[in-house]
Amino acid sequence: MKSINERERSIEEALESAEKAKAEMSRLTNENEQLLIQARAERDAILKEAKELKDQIVADAKTSAEEEGAKMIEKARREIEHQKTMALAEVKSEVSTLALAIARKVLVTNFEDQARQEQLVSELLKDIKLN
Repeated sequence: MKSINERERSIEEALESAEKAKAEMSRLTNENEQLLIQARAERDAILKEAKELKDQIVADAKTSAEEEGAKMIEKARREIEHQKTMALAEVKSEVSTLALAIARKVLVTNFEDQARQEQLVSELLKDIKLN
């Protein structure tokens, strides 16, 4: 009888140990599930933050590129305007120089002899009297 009682006690202890192990296993499984849920939430938060950061970097780069492009276009426009102004000034100077040279040649040619000078003065006086 003693051995039967010992055997029963041994079986009961084994069953109690099995129940404790089952409860511990259940607790660990539940804890692992909670850790997994928490890890997924952290992963999602990290991915969301990384996407927001990427979007911000892209937006900043785009804005910066647009601003730099606008500055370059404005600089080119000012340079073109400056070159245009300089070219027009040079053309005006050349035209003035040519006009003076032509006028000088015309005057020298017209006033080479005395008769032509007197004829020109007479024509100018006639024009003045008519007006």
